[in-house]
Amino acid sequence: MKLRINFIASLLFLSFASACTASESPDDGDLIVLNEDKPFAEVHLVMQVSDADPVHYQAALDIANNLTKHYGGPDFVDIQIISFGAGVPMVFAENNNNATRISSLIEHGVRFYVCGNTLDTIERKTGIRPRTLPGIIRVQTGVAFLIDEINRGYLHLHP
Repeated sequence: MKLRINFIASLLFLSFASACTASESPDDGDLIVLNEDKPFAEVHLVMQVSDADPVHYQAALDIANNLTKHYGGPDFVDIQIISFGAGVPMVFAENNNNATRISSLIEHGVRFYVCGNTLDTIERKTGIRPRTLPGIIRVQTGVAFLIDEINRGYLHLHP
């Protein structure tokens, strides 16, 4: 009898534990949609550009382009690029060798963000607020944006 009670108690515990787990995470068949504009995206990636070296700009753009091809097109991969600190010149409108590539990536669904705090600092130090390329989205705090996206489920990459 004691063995039977322990067995029943174990079954109840396992049932309770699996019910708690199921409510905390989706079933394998459920689709998590981080971006409603890309409901079929297999990967959600946020790339950080915070270095002044243009090699890092090129790497981020190359990765965005290569992943779009790898996953079969822009509908199947969700890519965001956030520039902050020393990386903000990547999205400046003036003297930008990457303007055409950035514009093309934007047309293919890659979203580019720039840190407003960094732009504010540049304006305070130089007296001129840098203009950004068309389609660049300003967020007030780039690092906070990055942290929030990682917490939402985006994979983080710092090329």
